Amino acid sequence: MPVPIPRQRAIPAVESGQAPAAAPQDQPSKEEAPRKEATVDNNAATQLSLLVIEDDPGGSTVVPELLDSSGKPIRVRTARNLTEAERLLTDDVHCILLDLALPTPGRSPDDDELAVLRHVLELAPRHAVLALTASGDAERGAEAVRVGAQDYLFRDELDGRLLSRAIRYAVERKRSDTAERRLAEGRVRAQENRRLERGLLPTPLLEGSSLRFAARYRPGRSRALLGGDFYDVVRTPDGTVHAMIGDVCGHGPDEAALGVELRIAWRALTLAGLCGDELLGTLQEVLEHERSDDEIFATLCTVDIAPDGRRAGLCLAGHPSPLVARPGRPARLLPYDNNGPALGLLPGARWPRMQVELGAEWSLMLYTDGLIEGRVGEGGERLGQDGMVSMIRRQLSEGLRGEALLRAAVNEVRSLNGGELADDVAVLLLDREA
Repeated sequence: MPVPIPRQRAIPAVESGQAPAAAPQDQPSKEEAPRKEATVDNNAATQLSLLVIEDDPGGSTVVPELLDSSGKPIRVRTARNLTEAERLLTDDVHCILLDLALPTPGRSPDDDELAVLRHVLELAPRHAVLALTASGDAERGAEAVRVGAQDYLFRDELDGRLLSRAIRYAVERKRSDTAERRLAEGRVRAQENRRLERGLLPTPLLEGSSLRFAARYRPGRSRALLGGDFYDVVRTPDGTVHAMIGDVCGHGPDEAALGVELRIAWRALTLAGLCGDELLGTLQEVLEHERSDDEIFATLCTVDIAPDGRRAGLCLAGHPSPLVARPGRPARLLPYDNNGPALGLLPGARWPRMQVELGAEWSLMLYTDGLIEGRVGEGGERLGQDGMVSMIRRQLSEGLRGEALLRAAVNEVRSLNGGELADDVAVLLLDREA
């Protein structure tokens, strides 16, 4: 940040050479009028408010009549010490004028000479602050700006017009700094979300398999990038293709992070040779150790497709059953009579593995409950599994396959819901052609 220039910093247009020096106080310059939209007083209903923190504000020269850019008076409150300032510092205060010579309780001569400023900045992080210092003490004023003040002014050189403009400039500068900080924080959050999303949406390991893979993920309306849904697909050395889809209850980065951990654990355990009940029991242990609250649970669906592609094992942990479609037969749900409990609900639970016949040619769709819990029309009725099966049957009859089928399914569910879905949606599709 450049070192401030005494006094002139309170008039940025003059300092930058973009406007002439200020006119007398009773005759506002013509150049100043077009700048109204750039000041904090761009709303006629808003009145600027200043809190002066100084030893003797009543006898000071810094409380003349102060006007905003539209000519409205700037309200002034005064405080003789930090205790009074804290009481008067309400949300309608826009700017603080702080005397840097104000005594700090308990301060020794060896303490930081800007301790009072640091205290005020901590007390009022969202407010603009103008530092008031003795004439000729530009070095102290510049240090105050480096610490966090928006500007500094000389006590003996103030007049109403200069202070009025300094207040407006400080408030606008604080707004700009706050907006810039929020933008930077938003970028960091977006980067973190993308890292989590990459963990939730992995690259499938299907090298050597004849199966085709497609997937689609869409966060619910309250989240921009991620939620608690996760999935994965891997092929083990014996030729078996393992697929999984799951959903951590709740939404947000904590649930998304737990979903990433469960997905990675599932992949590692699967590649290590675990399957069925043994695998799900181990995943439950992972969830119990990693969750932030004992009430958090996760639903899961796993399938292991035999190397010949004609049959599969199915395990359900509180999760909706997959849908299978075969040529010449209507799409239907796989059996779910032996659906076990969600992970994290019952210690020592078991998850039976069911053997299902797939045939020579088929499409297998795994999904999270966001796909079936959207509303249908204006009433409270939800799509449900039956509605989803009917929708997929119709879309298959229209010739939709692979990614086009998943895209159409998610778009139609959103349309039936009348807009974005409240819950996240994850869908994956495995196809085998004869």
